[in-house]
Amino acid sequence: MKCSLKWLRQYVDITLSPEELAKRMTLAGTEVSRIEVIGGWENVYIGQIAAVNPHPNADRLRLATVSLGGEQVTVVCGAPNLVIGDKIAFAKTGANLIDGHNGEKITLKPSKIRGVLSEGMVCSEMELGLSKSHEGILVLPPDAPLGGKLADYMGDVVFDLEVTPNRPDMLSILGIAHEVAALIGAAVREPNLDYMFAGRSIDESVSVEIADAELCPRYCAALVTDVKIGESPSWLKEALTASGVRCINNVVDITNFVMLEYGQPLHAFDYNRIGCSKIIIRRAVEGEVLATLDGIERKLTADTLVITDPNHAIAVAGVMGGATSEVTPATTSILLEAASFKPASVHNTAVRLKLQSEASARFERGIRAELTLPAARRAVQLMVELCGGKAAEGIIDHYPGRKEPAPVALTTAEVKRILGLEVSPAQIEKTLVSLGCAVARRSEHEFAVTAPYWRSDLRLDADFIEDIARIMGYEHIPERLLSGTMPRQNPNPMLGLRAKIRQQLSGFGFQEIITYALTDRPTLEKGLNTPLAVDPLRVAHPMSSEQECLRTSLRGNVLAALSSNIRREEGAILLFETGHIYLPRPNDLPTEPEMLCGVLTATSAAKVWQGRKEPVDFFDAKGAVEGLMAALGVSVSFNESTDAGLRTGRQAAIMAGNTQIGVLGELHPKVAQAFELPVGTYLFEINSDTLMPYTLEAAHYEPLPRFPAVMRDLALVLDEAVSHKQVMDVISGFSLVKKAVLFDVYSGKQVAAGKKSLAYSLTFQSPDHTLTDAEVDKVLEAILKKLQTELGAALRA
Repeated sequence: MKCSLKWLRQYVDITLSPEELAKRMTLAGTEVSRIEVIGGWENVYIGQIAAVNPHPNADRLRLATVSLGGEQVTVVCGAPNLVIGDKIAFAKTGANLIDGHNGEKITLKPSKIRGVLSEGMVCSEMELGLSKSHEGILVLPPDAPLGGKLADYMGDVVFDLEVTPNRPDMLSILGIAHEVAALIGAAVREPNLDYMFAGRSIDESVSVEIADAELCPRYCAALVTDVKIGESPSWLKEALTASGVRCINNVVDITNFVMLEYGQPLHAFDYNRIGCSKIIIRRAVEGEVLATLDGIERKLTADTLVITDPNHAIAVAGVMGGATSEVTPATTSILLEAASFKPASVHNTAVRLKLQSEASARFERGIRAELTLPAARRAVQLMVELCGGKAAEGIIDHYPGRKEPAPVALTTAEVKRILGLEVSPAQIEKTLVSLGCAVARRSEHEFAVTAPYWRSDLRLDADFIEDIARIMGYEHIPERLLSGTMPRQNPNPMLGLRAKIRQQLSGFGFQEIITYALTDRPTLEKGLNTPLAVDPLRVAHPMSSEQECLRTSLRGNVLAALSSNIRREEGAILLFETGHIYLPRPNDLPTEPEMLCGVLTATSAAKVWQGRKEPVDFFDAKGAVEGLMAALGVSVSFNESTDAGLRTGRQAAIMAGNTQIGVLGELHPKVAQAFELPVGTYLFEINSDTLMPYTLEAAHYEPLPRFPAVMRDLALVLDEAVSHKQVMDVISGFSLVKKAVLFDVYSGKQVAAGKKSLAYSLTFQSPDHTLTDAEVDKVLEAILKKLQTELGAALRA
């Protein structure tokens, strides 16, 4: 929200410097992110056109004689709107201006223009930096002080406010004025809302029907006839320009001015272009079409609230008007709308139609319905004054959703409990009254407080107590040590686990990604390669079809991110994400386990360092998991797995003890194709919640071996159906075997059909003596015998 200090001072007397005022507002909860000074115009003065003569050497140029009060200066000017007697902005040499041709800053110097010396310039709005307009000179109001500095007359300071969602009142100059008045102990001057009626009763010309009081709790309508559409006065244009609003014509500018003044959006209809005098506020018919002011025909849904005449829609409620009732230069009668609409309805409509506006931003935040009538009266008063209009008697005010504000009980004891300090009853009352609240004493230490009509955020006693602290100043609350026993902090082991995972995988060359928790069902099913057994939790009003439900797996989003990265870079791409998934439960909130998902594709970075470019394989993914588990102090093994999203025979379940904590393997070809990934993309997925208990187990110290190890190789021929794990289970059952590593797998002509060869490197070691060859041979013979008995293994020749 842009706030003009010049405009603000019309309602409250401010003696603080702009910097000090910005500091006070920021400390009170409304951050001033930027202070913009308008009108640093040195050597620019208010002049008056005394004479206009033709240029002797140019048909399109003229010589303007400018009076500055005590002196007259003649300059060359090409503007078409030079009129004798007009007050203008005159820049002397040395003034810093904006070049009207290229927008660059220039310092004005004397120059000869077609043979005539010109020592000054009659300025346009663009040359002064006020707008982009440079088609003619800026004409000042007749009351502008001749010879005075333009900076003193038109200069301003604009605050850029970061308004929090709970304070829609701060999206209005009057709301800011009430806040500032409370901070500096001043009074607020409310605008004059009185005007003369000059026509028949409005009830004879207009009727209003609210068909949906839930979405439109209040609707006010006023009628102004005989208006003359034209340019707004300079003071109004200055206020709108300082607020970042484009000026259009006097009627539209008035509606924007009042919206900024009160925070209540208004809409002006051309009364003569409405098909009937009856206005209906209803839900749209499914598929109904409305051409909005931006010239786009929009197809509406049954959830859209519209303003209509009996024949067709003329506006989208709270968002944008329709083109058929737009105010044009030919407009002579205005039907003015000031209404209150349900915030959620306006928000959903604005999102669905992609029509965010200043009006919808205010309705979405929940402005008070009590703003409608004063805002309507203010707009009518300005239209009568500035547009020459005649106001019909009365204003239609339908308020089916009227709720009288209930006073909130507030006690000094509750103020002390929440703020931690004593605040006197007198100080409480003074502060709340300064904010516009109605305060009634129930007893010495209890009040009944009613929020002012412009504040929608004050509902509970805590809200009023917060305002007391804000206005007193958070910085003035004394520091005090906590009393009593310090609360015990229970550590969250998941935070530590998450940090270790990030550190280790980053060290392995992985890059962390963070994807949205929202996704869509097709992405989930593509990643899992199977239909979802349970419907995911859906968003009631999704922002887009790609973000319609909460994820039940990390795979889809991670694979989509990998696909996007592959299209933009070459080489090794290793990504991981750690985050929650959301598993629905009937009649209960979802479970939210934390998961880890990693993917690898293209060239293995480790093998590039060795000068070889080979694709990643199963053992790269397995090595990453084993390295991570080793760093976490968790011993893992690998079992057979049947994950539908991974390729059969190239996947494994990750086991900690007898518990499966995850899975790893090559992507199923269908999954790879669905995400446009190359064949040979590998994935691992670990349930961090299941993994957590194993990371907390105490580590056991094992001394370094005192006696040497003996190495032997063992090559076996087995049925193809026998797994590596089955062999390892047999071998690891012998206490003298300290380590067994599979170093070769072969199937082909050298072995029988249906057979394969597995070759292992075995390490034998005893904790209490040096093993002899005879002892090792005996153990090796026992291993082979057990393998033959249980797995049908044979020693490979």
